[in-house]
Amino acid sequence: MLELLAFGLAAVAVIVVLQALADRTGLPAAALLTIAGLIYAVLPGPNVTLHPDVILTFVIPPLIYSAALNSSLLAIRKNLRVVISLSIGLVLATSLAVGAGVDLFVPGAGLAAGVALGAAVAPTDPVAALAVGGRAGLPGRLITIIEGEGLLNDATALTILTVAVTAATSGGFSLGDAVLRFLAEAAGGLLAGVAVALVVRGLRSALRDPLLVNCISLATPFAAYLLGEETHVSGVLAVAVAGLMVGHDTPRFTTGASRLQASAVWRLVDFLLQGFVFLLIGQQLLPVVRGLKAYPASTIAGAVILTLGVVLLLRPLWLLLTQSLPGALHTRLGGAAQTGSPRDSRRLRGREIVVLSWAGTRGVISLAAIFTLPLTTSAGHPFPDRDLLLFCTYVVVVVTLAGQGVTFGPIVRALGVGADPADAAALRNEARAAAAQAGLSRLDQITTELEVPGAALAGLRASLEGQLRRYQQAGAPDSATDSATDRTDGVDGTDGRDPASPAGPDQEAVLDTRRAVIDAEREELLRWRDAGRLPDASLRILNRELDHEERTVTSREGL
Repeated sequence: MLELLAFGLAAVAVIVVLQALADRTGLPAAALLTIAGLIYAVLPGPNVTLHPDVILTFVIPPLIYSAALNSSLLAIRKNLRVVISLSIGLVLATSLAVGAGVDLFVPGAGLAAGVALGAAVAPTDPVAALAVGGRAGLPGRLITIIEGEGLLNDATALTILTVAVTAATSGGFSLGDAVLRFLAEAAGGLLAGVAVALVVRGLRSALRDPLLVNCISLATPFAAYLLGEETHVSGVLAVAVAGLMVGHDTPRFTTGASRLQASAVWRLVDFLLQGFVFLLIGQQLLPVVRGLKAYPASTIAGAVILTLGVVLLLRPLWLLLTQSLPGALHTRLGGAAQTGSPRDSRRLRGREIVVLSWAGTRGVISLAAIFTLPLTTSAGHPFPDRDLLLFCTYVVVVVTLAGQGVTFGPIVRALGVGADPADAAALRNEARAAAAQAGLSRLDQITTELEVPGAALAGLRASLEGQLRRYQQAGAPDSATDSATDRTDGVDGTDGRDPASPAGPDQEAVLDTRRAVIDAEREELLRWRDAGRLPDASLRILNRELDHEERTVTSREGL
């Protein structure tokens, strides 16, 4: 037991050191951790074996849920056709292409086993690409597409894998049954995710204690996955849908204190889980290589080149093909090209297609999926070329993580695809100005409803008007120039008194006024988001500013 504790502490130390190195060098932490795991795998000492059931049950749900919380339901809906094209169409095409190639060029494997391999390597794990893309200033639309694809393609791949394994072990396959099964699992997963999200919405509306709210938050991905799996539908899709809905609802149904705490908790969960996952990927080298002794080198090389070639080449071909289809088919990237369509509905440019093509890193879901292959068929025979399929998957994961992960940032910068930070900053300042104006309007209403000291009202009004002027100035910096303290100075009712002195009725009225103004500002930001004027990423930045201010007001109330 002490050895396990020492191993865990050493892993945390490696994760921290390599993350610090990634921050300094700009290299993706995912690639560095995978390489570290590879180095450790060939050194003497204990290795951690990847147990697919543990990964699928306890690691994948929180990672998917956290990614969904930070995604945008509205943005994914705007780009739904391209997301569906990549998360369903491309996954299916990759599975069939790899399956056909394995059936033709790998003796004795068979189509079903090849499709199982294709389904395992088809889903992307965009953690490395998004981490680098965020630093490189990847445009919001491309981030949305990569996030949406990564959230939804796991369910498609795991369903195809299940069908292929059933065909390989039993020797029977029905296309109609496979299609019906996929539709049933997808629809059921969608409903399961919606049901869990609605329950969470009710619980969060009833609870105000941040600790209780965040206990529910940590339990939600496991509840969604359990409901999906117990009802024999896609638990992974249920987790993704629940996360998208809960993330969309979070600004309305939680307090600022709960959001600040949840953000810190999920950042830590993400950091540790992703670190352990990428280290674990590297450490699987020896178990995977151990079973290759029975295969000729030419067979191994051919299978690896075939699988890797399909993964790397089919993605850009698919993007080019779907981009060039007529708009009437409604399947090309970006949706219809009718006049007056929004920017998010336009066709993707060539440089954007290159970036999306190189964002197809694979990760732990691929390894967890391929490790679920049974050892034997229903007839008692060994599963066709299981060890070879494991090795092909492992090579694809390592090559894409290390190769695409390291080169993704330079490619984005070389192509000049990055978004202009000044545009996003200007938009956030416009939203801040609108929120300040909403706060002033609410203040006018409060003047006639509450007995608030005139000096406090005047100070609060002057603060809001000052913010409004600054945010309306061209070229205003994208920062909360008024800190939470600045915005409440002169309006907290203390007037230089000992802050530990008991709060009187006047001070309580001032604090109630400040909270009402913050609520009005937050509601205005939500109106901007719901109207499509403010991206969710910018909403989270501005909401965080209000949450910190709300925490300051609440702290003063407790003094």
